[in-house]
Amino acid sequence: MMTGDETWMIGGMFAVTFGIRYLLFGLADRISLSAWLSDSLRFIPPAVLTAITVPAVLLPDGHWQLSAANPYLIAALVSLAAGIVTRNLLATIGIGLAAFFFHRLWF
Repeated sequence: MMTGDETWMIGGMFAVTFGIRYLLFGLADRISLSAWLSDSLRFIPPAVLTAITVPAVLLPDGHWQLSAANPYLIAALVSLAAGIVTRNLLATIGIGLAAFFFHRLWF
């Protein structure tokens, strides 16, 4: 059961989050970004993806694992090669998963 303080806190978080997003989406057609800011925003998705995947691949148990015994690292390298060769997202995911499970079964 939530107390009154928790209800106000969740309501405040909702108001701030909704307000920021609504403001940006509601005014998106009226605001034009400068060229340097627009160019800079293109780097956000790769930066976020890198920040999520690198620790998951290289630090799976909380400590560095840079060896062939790390199935996450092997699957990431195989996926990288598959993505470069095939240029197909579904094939890259399938090949990476196959490499991960093959490594887990055989090693």
